[in-house]
Amino acid sequence: MKKIAGVLGIGALFLLASCGPVGNGEEEVKQETADGGEKTSVVSSYNYSDEEYKVLLPYENSKAKGVVNYETSAARGVIINQIANRLDISEVEEGLRNHSKDVFSPEDYYFREGQMLDSDTLYSWLSRYSKAQKDKDGKISNEEKAKELGLNPELNEDEAKEDDFRDNPKYLSHILEQDYMTEDDNGDIKLGGVSIALAMKSEYQFTTGGKGPYREEISQDEMLSQANEMAKKIVERMREKEGLGQVPIHIAIYREAKKESVVPGNFVAETTVEEGSSSVGDWKKIKEDNVLFPSDDAEENYPDESQYITAFETKVASFFPNYTGMVGRGFYQDGELKKLTIDIPIQFEGNAEVVAFSQYAYGQIMDIFPNYYDLEMNITSNDQTEALITREHDTKEPKVYILN
Repeated sequence: MKKIAGVLGIGALFLLASCGPVGNGEEEVKQETADGGEKTSVVSSYNYSDEEYKVLLPYENSKAKGVVNYETSAARGVIINQIANRLDISEVEEGLRNHSKDVFSPEDYYFREGQMLDSDTLYSWLSRYSKAQKDKDGKISNEEKAKELGLNPELNEDEAKEDDFRDNPKYLSHILEQDYMTEDDNGDIKLGGVSIALAMKSEYQFTTGGKGPYREEISQDEMLSQANEMAKKIVERMREKEGLGQVPIHIAIYREAKKESVVPGNFVAETTVEEGSSSVGDWKKIKEDNVLFPSDDAEENYPDESQYITAFETKVASFFPNYTGMVGRGFYQDGELKKLTIDIPIQFEGNAEVVAFSQYAYGQIMDIFPNYYDLEMNITSNDQTEALITREHDTKEPKVYILN
């Protein structure tokens, strides 16, 4: 068993950099900015996985020392205001990055959070369309012009009735931008491509006349039709922005889960607009699914994994008196399980119980679960992680981390 004291940080995007002067493991590069200018950035010489992107970090000189800072998105914070289910936020960010690898290989591109679409731009595009109104002098203000940029259906929500809301739901929740940077012949870093995720609702929730909330289910076909039309407008607008005229634009459609869902939604389609083009072509279907274990859906559609979960639960319940249940989440691609995450909340009364339970869970993982997919088991007590057990696909033995 492996024991780690302190907190273990696990993340989809790992940054090997810290504040301080540029060291031997870092390289200074010239990076193109969103406004066409240039600034110095740092690229780490190290990467914890060849399958992940290296990240560009802006470098600021001062009299005392150089400081490396992470460059946050130009639309930072918008996503948490727009997407209701927090699980969807993580899934759409990580999922878009993974799907982008087929277009912008980590061998050739660096990752940068979106810098081309700022918060004001996104909020105007995510709103409902509204006809701009002239002022008393017959002029149209920039604020009024922005109302005509809304991609969601036009509707006067102050006067609309229930049927009006149902007939004109807000389809689009969020537009996530990720930038992929590449090195030119002079060794300078420039924008090589952009990925966009359209986060689309599967269910529209609204109130009217002091009543509600009401819910309107949005079919996948209807959602895809709307997303296609929105994507065309988004590409046209992006092509008009400085620096985006010639780069490839990868677009992926994400179908959100319902607000109360304990598993996230999934990507359903993607396409790539070639450099210089404004034409959105055919969409490639993405076959992904996030499945809750245990559940009726899992038993019906994924019986093998359901049996493994049931067998594990039975063993654990008989072993530990304070066991109350678990939540499993399976991520499938093309019908094949790629990752199984299991959260087990238990009330422990001391470190010895944590160690004993982790040892037992380790053995049951070895005996019950096949190793053709990644597995992660989070063991918590009082909402704090006590132990983490992980096993990468095609690996025989799990790794166990006890967190003190």
